[in-house]
Amino acid sequence: MARILACGAFLKNAACLLDTQAPHAPLWSAPHGDLSDPAACAALEQSVRALLAQAGGPVDAVAHDLHPDFFSTHLAMRLAHEHGVSAIAVQHHHAHIAAVLAEHRAQHDIARPVIGIALDGVGLGTDGVAWGGEVLLVDGAQCTRVGHLSPLALPGGDVAAREPWRMAAAALHAGGMADQIVPRFAPTVGAQAARTIHTMLQRGLNCPPTTAAGRWFDAVAGLLGLSVRQEFEAQAAIALEQAAARYLQDHTLEVHASDWAVTPEGQIDLRPLLRSTLIPADSHTPTAVDEAAARFHLTLADALCAHAIAQAHAHQLRDVALGGGCFFNRVLTQHVVAQLSIAGLNVLQTQKLSCGDAGLALGQAWVGACVEASAVDDSEPQQNTAVAHVEYA
Repeated sequence: MARILACGAFLKNAACLLDTQAPHAPLWSAPHGDLSDPAACAALEQSVRALLAQAGGPVDAVAHDLHPDFFSTHLAMRLAHEHGVSAIAVQHHHAHIAAVLAEHRAQHDIARPVIGIALDGVGLGTDGVAWGGEVLLVDGAQCTRVGHLSPLALPGGDVAAREPWRMAAAALHAGGMADQIVPRFAPTVGAQAARTIHTMLQRGLNCPPTTAAGRWFDAVAGLLGLSVRQEFEAQAAIALEQAAARYLQDHTLEVHASDWAVTPEGQIDLRPLLRSTLIPADSHTPTAVDEAAARFHLTLADALCAHAIAQAHAHQLRDVALGGGCFFNRVLTQHVVAQLSIAGLNVLQTQKLSCGDAGLALGQAWVGACVEASAVDDSEPQQNTAVAHVEYA
Protein backbone atom coordinates (compact mmCIF):
# COMPACT_ATOMS: atom_id res chain seq x y z
CA MET A 1 0.00 0.00 0.00
CA ALA A 2 1.38 3.45 0.85
CA ARG A 3 2.59 6.04 3.34
CA ILE A 4 0.45 9.18 3.03
CA LEU A 5 0.63 12.57 4.72
CA ALA A 6 -2.72 14.38 4.93
CA CYS A 7 -3.02 18.09 5.72
CA GLY A 8 -6.56 18.06 7.10
CA ALA A 9 -9.52 20.43 6.98
CA PHE A 10 -9.81 24.21 7.08
CA LEU A 11 -11.81 24.18 10.32
CA LYS A 12 -10.63 22.22 13.38
CA ASN A 13 -7.48 21.37 11.47
CA ALA A 14 -5.27 18.46 12.40
CA ALA A 15 -2.80 16.63 10.15
CA CYS A 16 -2.31 12.88 9.89
CA LEU A 17 0.34 10.45 8.65
CA LEU A 18 -1.02 7.04 7.59
CA ASP A 19 1.34 4.14 6.89
CA THR A 20 -0.81 1.31 5.58
CA GLN A 21 2.02 -1.21 6.00
CA ALA A 22 2.76 -0.36 9.62
CA PRO A 23 0.97 -2.12 12.49
CA HIS A 24 0.64 1.00 14.63
CA ALA A 25 -2.14 3.57 14.52
CA PRO A 26 -1.91 6.67 12.31
CA LEU A 27 0.24 9.50 13.62
CA TRP A 28 -1.63 12.72 14.38
CA SER A 29 -0.52 16.28 14.86
CA ALA A 30 -1.88 18.41 17.66
CA PRO A 31 -5.19 20.18 16.85
CA HIS A 32 -4.51 23.52 15.17
CA GLY A 33 -7.94 25.11 15.07
CA ASP A 34 -9.13 27.12 12.08
CA LEU A 35 -6.75 28.01 9.26
CA SER A 36 -8.13 31.54 9.06
CA ASP A 37 -5.67 32.17 11.93
CA PRO A 38 -2.07 32.70 10.70
CA ALA A 39 -0.77 31.12 13.90
CA ALA A 40 -2.72 27.95 13.10
CA CYS A 41 -1.20 27.89 9.60
CA ALA A 42 2.30 28.21 11.01
CA ALA A 43 1.58 25.47 13.55
CA LEU A 44 0.26 23.17 10.80
CA GLU A 45 3.41 23.56 8.73
CA GLN A 46 5.56 22.85 11.77
CA SER A 47 3.46 19.79 12.60
CA VAL A 48 3.50 18.22 9.13
CA ARG A 49 7.26 18.61 8.91
CA ALA A 50 7.53 16.91 12.29
CA LEU A 51 5.29 14.08 11.03
CA LEU A 52 7.49 13.70 7.96
CA ALA A 53 10.50 13.38 10.24
CA GLN A 54 8.74 10.55 12.11
CA ALA A 55 7.60 8.77 8.96
CA GLY A 56 10.35 6.15 8.96
CA GLY A 57 10.87 6.63 5.24
CA PRO A 58 9.70 8.73 2.31
CA VAL A 59 6.01 9.45 1.86
CA ASP A 60 4.27 8.34 -1.32
CA ALA A 61 1.83 11.26 -1.58
CA VAL A 62 0.43 14.28 0.24
CA ALA A 63 -3.37 14.53 0.46
CA HIS A 64 -5.38 17.72 0.89
CA ASP A 65 -8.85 19.23 0.51
CA LEU A 66 -10.27 19.93 -2.92
CA HIS A 67 -10.55 23.67 -2.20
CA PRO A 68 -7.72 25.40 -4.08
CA ASP A 69 -7.45 28.44 -1.79
CA PHE A 70 -6.89 26.78 1.58
CA PHE A 71 -3.48 27.17 3.20
CA SER A 72 -3.48 23.40 3.73
CA THR A 73 -3.84 22.89 -0.03
CA HIS A 74 -0.96 25.24 -0.81
CA LEU A 75 1.17 23.58 1.85
CA ALA A 76 0.40 20.09 0.53
CA MET A 77 1.35 21.05 -3.01
CA ARG A 78 4.56 22.67 -1.82
CA LEU A 79 5.52 19.60 0.23
CA ALA A 80 4.64 17.25 -2.63
CA HIS A 81 6.91 19.26 -4.92
CA GLU A 82 9.73 19.17 -2.37
CA HIS A 83 9.48 15.39 -2.02
CA GLY A 84 8.76 14.60 -5.66
CA VAL A 85 5.42 12.90 -4.99
CA SER A 86 1.78 13.45 -5.88
CA ALA A 87 -0.43 16.04 -4.23
CA ILE A 88 -3.83 14.33 -4.10
CA ALA A 89 -6.99 16.46 -3.82
CA VAL A 90 -9.78 14.72 -1.90
CA GLN A 91 -13.31 16.09 -1.90
CA HIS A 92 -14.36 17.03 1.64
CA HIS A 93 -17.33 14.66 2.01
CA HIS A 94 -15.53 11.79 0.32
CA ALA A 95 -12.92 12.23 3.06
CA HIS A 96 -15.57 12.21 5.81
CA ILE A 97 -16.85 8.82 4.67
CA ALA A 98 -13.33 7.52 4.10
CA ALA A 99 -12.42 8.43 7.69
CA VAL A 100 -15.17 6.09 8.88
CA LEU A 101 -13.93 3.32 6.59
CA ALA A 102 -10.34 3.78 7.77
CA GLU A 103 -11.46 3.08 11.33
CA HIS A 104 -13.61 0.08 10.45
CA ARG A 105 -11.55 -1.78 7.90
CA ALA A 106 -8.26 -3.57 7.78
CA GLN A 107 -6.04 -1.03 6.11
CA HIS A 108 -5.40 -3.21 3.07
CA ASP A 109 -9.12 -3.85 2.43
CA ILE A 110 -10.29 -1.28 -0.11
CA ALA A 111 -12.44 -3.60 -2.20
CA ARG A 112 -15.96 -3.22 -0.82
CA PRO A 113 -17.94 -0.08 -1.70
CA VAL A 114 -20.38 1.59 0.68
CA ILE A 115 -23.15 4.15 0.64
CA GLY A 116 -22.12 7.23 2.62
CA ILE A 117 -24.31 9.90 4.21
CA ALA A 118 -22.16 12.99 4.79
CA LEU A 119 -23.79 15.89 6.66
CA ASP A 120 -22.04 19.06 7.74
CA GLY A 121 -21.87 22.82 7.26
CA VAL A 122 -19.70 23.21 4.18
CA GLY A 123 -17.26 21.52 1.86
CA LEU A 124 -16.42 22.42 -1.71
CA GLY A 125 -18.10 20.12 -4.18
CA THR A 126 -16.72 19.03 -7.52
CA ASP A 127 -19.23 21.33 -9.23
CA GLY A 128 -17.92 24.38 -7.35
CA VAL A 129 -20.99 24.51 -5.07
CA ALA A 130 -20.86 24.33 -1.27
CA TRP A 131 -21.95 20.78 -0.41
CA GLY A 132 -22.90 19.34 2.97
CA GLY A 133 -26.03 17.19 2.66
CA GLU A 134 -24.72 14.33 0.53
CA VAL A 135 -25.48 10.72 -0.27
CA LEU A 136 -22.41 9.16 -1.84
CA LEU A 137 -21.32 5.86 -3.36
CA VAL A 138 -17.75 5.42 -2.13
CA ASP A 139 -15.48 2.77 -3.56
CA GLY A 140 -11.92 3.54 -2.48
CA ALA A 141 -10.63 6.40 -4.60
CA GLN A 142 -13.91 6.49 -6.52
CA CYS A 143 -16.77 8.59 -5.16
CA THR A 144 -20.08 9.14 -6.93
CA ARG A 145 -22.64 11.64 -5.67
CA VAL A 146 -25.95 9.78 -5.83
CA GLY A 147 -28.10 12.23 -3.85
CA HIS A 148 -28.13 15.51 -1.97
CA LEU A 149 -30.41 17.87 -0.09
CA SER A 150 -32.22 20.47 -2.14
CA PRO A 151 -30.16 23.67 -2.20
CA LEU A 152 -30.77 26.83 -0.21
CA ALA A 153 -29.37 30.22 -1.10
CA LEU A 154 -26.68 31.79 1.08
CA PRO A 155 -27.70 35.47 1.13
CA GLY A 156 -24.49 37.40 1.56
CA GLY A 157 -22.31 34.31 1.21
CA ASP A 158 -20.43 33.06 4.26
CA VAL A 159 -22.05 35.62 6.58
CA ALA A 160 -25.31 33.68 6.22
CA ALA A 161 -23.74 30.83 8.20
CA ARG A 162 -23.35 33.20 11.15
CA GLU A 163 -26.84 34.72 10.91
CA PRO A 164 -29.59 32.07 10.86
CA TRP A 165 -32.26 34.68 10.12
CA ARG A 166 -30.70 35.00 6.65
CA MET A 167 -31.01 31.25 6.13
CA ALA A 168 -34.60 31.44 7.38
CA ALA A 169 -35.23 34.12 4.76
CA ALA A 170 -33.69 31.82 2.16
CA ALA A 171 -36.05 29.05 3.30
CA LEU A 172 -39.04 31.37 2.91
CA HIS A 173 -37.83 32.19 -0.59
CA ALA A 174 -37.35 28.49 -1.41
CA GLY A 175 -40.82 27.74 -0.09
CA GLY A 176 -42.42 30.35 -2.34
CA MET A 177 -43.17 32.71 0.56
CA ALA A 178 -40.60 35.46 0.03
CA ASP A 179 -43.28 38.06 0.77
CA GLN A 180 -43.04 37.02 4.44
CA ILE A 181 -39.35 37.95 4.80
CA VAL A 182 -39.79 41.63 5.64
CA PRO A 183 -42.76 41.34 8.02
CA ARG A 184 -41.16 38.38 9.83
CA PHE A 185 -37.68 39.75 10.31
CA ALA A 186 -37.94 43.55 10.23
CA PRO A 187 -38.91 43.70 13.94
CA THR A 188 -35.77 41.70 14.83
CA VAL A 189 -33.06 42.83 12.41
CA GLY A 190 -34.50 46.10 11.10
CA ALA A 191 -36.58 46.91 8.05
CA GLN A 192 -33.61 47.90 5.90
CA ALA A 193 -31.71 44.66 6.50
CA ALA A 194 -34.83 42.57 5.88
CA ARG A 195 -35.64 44.43 2.66
CA THR A 196 -32.05 44.08 1.46
CA ILE A 197 -32.03 40.30 1.95
CA HIS A 198 -35.44 40.03 0.27
CA THR A 199 -34.13 41.93 -2.75
CA MET A 200 -30.93 39.86 -2.89
CA LEU A 201 -32.90 36.62 -2.88
CA GLN A 202 -35.41 37.81 -5.46
CA ARG A 203 -32.64 38.95 -7.82
CA GLY A 204 -30.13 36.22 -7.01
CA LEU A 205 -27.49 38.75 -5.96
CA ASN A 206 -24.61 37.33 -3.90
CA CYS A 207 -26.74 34.31 -3.04
CA PRO A 208 -24.65 31.24 -3.89
CA PRO A 209 -26.43 27.91 -3.38
CA THR A 210 -25.55 25.30 -0.78
CA THR A 211 -26.78 21.77 -0.15
CA ALA A 212 -25.36 21.76 3.39
CA ALA A 213 -27.42 20.13 6.12
CA GLY A 214 -25.92 22.60 8.58
CA ARG A 215 -27.51 25.50 6.75
CA TRP A 216 -30.88 23.72 6.81
CA PHE A 217 -30.56 23.47 10.60
CA ASP A 218 -29.78 27.19 10.72
CA ALA A 219 -32.75 28.00 8.51
CA VAL A 220 -35.18 26.04 10.66
CA ALA A 221 -33.79 27.50 13.89
CA GLY A 222 -34.25 30.96 12.36
CA LEU A 223 -37.82 30.24 11.26
CA LEU A 224 -38.73 28.99 14.75
CA GLY A 225 -37.21 32.00 16.48
CA LEU A 226 -34.49 29.95 18.20
CA SER A 227 -31.57 31.90 16.74
CA VAL A 228 -31.06 35.19 14.94
CA ARG A 229 -27.26 35.52 15.08
CA GLN A 230 -24.83 32.88 16.29
CA GLU A 231 -22.26 33.67 18.96
CA PHE A 232 -20.45 30.36 18.43
CA GLU A 233 -20.37 27.62 15.82
CA ALA A 234 -23.46 25.38 15.66
CA GLN A 235 -25.31 27.43 18.28
CA ALA A 236 -28.49 27.42 16.21
CA ALA A 237 -28.29 23.69 15.46
CA ILE A 238 -27.72 22.89 19.13
CA ALA A 239 -30.79 24.94 20.14
CA LEU A 240 -32.84 23.15 17.49
CA GLU A 241 -31.67 19.72 18.69
CA GLN A 242 -32.49 20.62 22.30
CA ALA A 243 -36.00 21.70 21.27
CA ALA A 244 -36.53 18.43 19.38
CA ALA A 245 -35.24 16.37 22.31
CA ARG A 246 -37.62 18.12 24.71
CA TYR A 247 -40.59 17.23 22.56
CA LEU A 248 -39.56 13.64 21.85
CA GLN A 249 -38.94 12.94 25.52
CA ASP A 250 -42.71 12.94 26.12
CA HIS A 251 -44.24 12.54 22.67
CA THR A 252 -44.07 10.35 19.57
CA LEU A 253 -44.31 11.68 16.05
CA GLU A 254 -45.36 10.09 12.80
CA VAL A 255 -43.44 11.44 9.83
CA HIS A 256 -45.58 12.32 6.83
CA ALA A 257 -44.23 10.96 3.55
CA SER A 258 -45.81 13.94 1.83
CA ASP A 259 -43.40 16.29 3.64
CA TRP A 260 -40.45 15.33 1.44
CA ALA A 261 -39.73 14.05 -2.03
CA VAL A 262 -36.80 12.73 -4.05
CA THR A 263 -36.40 13.76 -7.66
CA PRO A 264 -35.22 11.29 -10.32
CA GLU A 265 -31.81 13.01 -10.12
CA GLY A 266 -31.54 12.24 -6.40
CA GLN A 267 -32.34 15.67 -4.99
CA ILE A 268 -33.95 15.29 -1.56
CA ASP A 269 -36.56 18.04 -1.44
CA LEU A 270 -37.66 19.30 1.99
CA ARG A 271 -39.71 22.22 0.69
CA PRO A 272 -43.01 20.40 1.37
CA LEU A 273 -42.05 20.32 5.07
CA LEU A 274 -41.29 24.03 4.97
CA ARG A 275 -44.74 24.80 3.64
CA SER A 276 -46.70 22.31 5.77
CA THR A 277 -45.03 22.74 9.16
CA LEU A 278 -41.94 24.89 9.54
CA ILE A 279 -43.10 28.19 8.07
CA PRO A 280 -46.59 28.13 9.67
CA ALA A 281 -45.27 27.10 13.13
CA ASP A 282 -46.09 29.56 15.93
CA SER A 283 -42.65 30.70 17.10
CA HIS A 284 -44.21 32.26 20.22
CA THR A 285 -45.56 28.95 21.54
CA PRO A 286 -42.79 26.79 23.06
CA THR A 287 -44.58 23.48 22.50
CA ALA A 288 -45.26 24.32 18.86
CA VAL A 289 -41.60 25.24 18.38
CA ASP A 290 -40.41 22.01 19.98
CA GLU A 291 -42.82 19.93 17.90
CA ALA A 292 -41.70 21.60 14.66
CA ALA A 293 -38.05 21.07 15.61
CA ALA A 294 -38.72 17.38 16.25
CA ARG A 295 -40.62 17.00 13.01
CA PHE A 296 -37.72 18.56 11.09
CA HIS A 297 -35.21 16.13 12.62
CA LEU A 298 -37.33 13.06 11.95
CA THR A 299 -38.35 14.11 8.45
CA LEU A 300 -34.76 14.89 7.49
CA ALA A 301 -33.63 11.51 8.83
CA ASP A 302 -36.41 9.60 7.08
CA ALA A 303 -35.82 11.33 3.75
CA LEU A 304 -32.07 10.70 3.84
CA CYS A 305 -32.52 7.10 4.94
CA ALA A 306 -35.15 6.33 2.31
CA HIS A 307 -32.81 7.49 -0.43
CA ALA A 308 -29.75 5.79 1.07
CA ILE A 309 -31.66 2.53 1.42
CA ALA A 310 -32.83 2.75 -2.18
CA GLN A 311 -29.27 3.37 -3.35
CA ALA A 312 -27.92 0.51 -1.25
CA HIS A 313 -30.45 -1.85 -2.84
CA ALA A 314 -29.80 -0.50 -6.33
CA HIS A 315 -26.06 -1.10 -5.96
CA GLN A 316 -26.47 -4.33 -3.95
CA LEU A 317 -24.59 -2.97 -0.94
CA ARG A 318 -25.14 -3.64 2.75
CA ASP A 319 -22.95 -1.00 4.45
CA VAL A 320 -23.86 2.65 5.07
CA ALA A 321 -21.25 4.96 6.60
CA LEU A 322 -22.19 8.16 8.45
CA GLY A 323 -19.77 11.10 8.51
CA GLY A 324 -19.71 14.84 9.10
CA GLY A 325 -20.26 17.14 12.05
CA CYS A 326 -24.08 16.97 11.92
CA PHE A 327 -23.78 13.47 13.36
CA PHE A 328 -22.84 15.01 16.69
CA ASN A 329 -26.61 15.58 16.83
CA ARG A 330 -27.96 12.67 18.87
CA VAL A 331 -31.60 13.04 17.84
CA LEU A 332 -30.70 12.91 14.15
CA THR A 333 -28.12 10.16 14.53
CA GLN A 334 -30.29 7.87 16.62
CA HIS A 335 -33.14 8.09 14.15
CA VAL A 336 -30.88 7.57 11.11
CA VAL A 337 -29.20 4.54 12.69
CA ALA A 338 -32.56 3.07 13.68
CA GLN A 339 -34.05 3.47 10.20
CA LEU A 340 -31.05 1.99 8.43
CA SER A 341 -30.83 -0.90 10.88
CA ILE A 342 -34.54 -1.72 10.48
CA ALA A 343 -33.84 -1.92 6.73
CA GLY A 344 -31.20 -4.58 7.41
CA LEU A 345 -28.19 -2.41 6.60
CA ASN A 346 -24.92 -2.35 8.51
CA VAL A 347 -24.30 1.15 9.88
CA LEU A 348 -20.71 2.35 10.20
CA GLN A 349 -19.84 5.35 12.39
CA THR A 350 -16.62 6.80 13.71
CA GLN A 351 -15.43 5.20 16.93
CA LYS A 352 -12.56 7.02 18.64
CA LEU A 353 -12.28 9.48 15.77
CA SER A 354 -14.30 12.71 15.60
CA CYS A 355 -17.10 12.51 13.04
CA GLY A 356 -16.40 16.19 12.24
CA ASP A 357 -13.53 18.00 10.60
CA ALA A 358 -11.04 17.16 13.37
CA GLY A 359 -10.91 13.59 12.03
CA LEU A 360 -10.98 14.46 8.33
CA ALA A 361 -7.25 14.04 7.67
CA LEU A 362 -7.44 10.28 8.20
CA GLY A 363 -10.06 10.09 5.45
CA GLN A 364 -7.88 12.18 3.14
CA ALA A 365 -4.94 9.86 3.83
CA TRP A 366 -7.04 6.73 3.28
CA VAL A 367 -8.28 8.01 -0.09
CA GLY A 368 -4.71 8.97 -0.97
CA ALA A 369 -3.62 5.42 -0.22
CA CYS A 370 -6.38 4.11 -2.49
CA VAL A 371 -5.25 6.45 -5.28
CA GLU A 372 -1.67 5.24 -4.90
CA ALA A 373 -2.78 1.61 -4.85
CA SER A 374 -4.69 2.08 -8.10
CA ALA A 375 -1.59 3.63 -9.69
CA VAL A 376 0.89 1.02 -8.45
CA ASP A 377 1.30 -0.56 -11.89
CA ASP A 378 2.04 2.73 -13.64
CA SER A 379 5.52 2.84 -15.11
CA GLU A 380 5.95 6.58 -14.63
CA PRO A 381 6.52 8.11 -11.17
CA GLN A 382 3.46 9.85 -9.74
CA GLN A 383 4.81 13.40 -9.43
CA ASN A 384 1.89 15.45 -10.69
CA THR A 385 -1.13 16.80 -8.87
CA ALA A 386 -3.86 14.17 -8.75
CA VAL A 387 -7.54 14.29 -7.83
CA ALA A 388 -9.47 11.45 -6.25
CA HIS A 389 -12.21 10.71 -8.76
CA VAL A 390 -15.63 12.09 -7.91
CA GLU A 391 -18.72 12.06 -10.08
CA TYR A 392 -21.92 13.90 -9.26
CA ALA A 393 -25.50 13.77 -10.41
